[in-house]
Amino acid sequence: MSDVTDTTTVSDSPNAPAGTSIDGQTDRALAFVRTLLEKMDMNAEVVVAPDDGEGEGEEIRLEIEGPDAGRIIGKRGSVLEAIQYLTMRVVQRLGEPRRHISVDAEGYRARHEEQLSAMAKKLAERVAAEGKVITFDPMSPRDRRVVHMAVKDMPGVRTESSGEGSDRRVQLIPTSPRAASAAPAAGAAPAPPARPSGGGGRGPGGGGGRPGGGGGRGPGGPRKPREPRS
Repeated sequence: MSDVTDTTTVSDSPNAPAGTSIDGQTDRALAFVRTLLEKMDMNAEVVVAPDDGEGEGEEIRLEIEGPDAGRIIGKRGSVLEAIQYLTMRVVQRLGEPRRHISVDAEGYRARHEEQLSAMAKKLAERVAAEGKVITFDPMSPRDRRVVHMAVKDMPGVRTESSGEGSDRRVQLIPTSPRAASAAPAAGAAPAPPARPSGGGGRGPGGGGGRPGGGGGRGPGGPRKPREPRS
């Protein structure tokens, strides 16, 4: 049995960015998303985006471009999330390394991560000042990393991941002596699940009303945690 890896060089793959190569998994991901776009009658193309190193392990990043790219996103990213999920299920094969696949359109996920990072910093300041643990709703590995990196150098607060599998989430925990005395004891129930954030609702910076397009489940936007019950 041959040990040669199924690899197509960049010269054979016009959808690859300069200086990269397309392996078998990436090639299958491109072909699958391209077929979906054709079936959906979308005027759009899919290309390989360079791995920015922010995900966990080696990541396959695809970007949908073209006049209909905005329609691919769907309400709160629901269509984009479905395409990403299906692509991962189709591409992964027994015996191959398991790699995360990110499918984006018009920089939607990048904007989501910027919002999540800004919200994490604002909540971290509140945790350090008030001494209360704040728990996010379950997040993807990439979103958890965004939160960890956003607050890692901030004084008076640390992050900790808890839970297993799809229930894994991030907590913001105070570290100062005064804050620690006000924090829940070890083993206490976590904060209630967060609600979608957008620009309104409860929590810091809220303007009232229901959340906007930045909220929702999945990658549609960061979630704004509530304080733990007394």
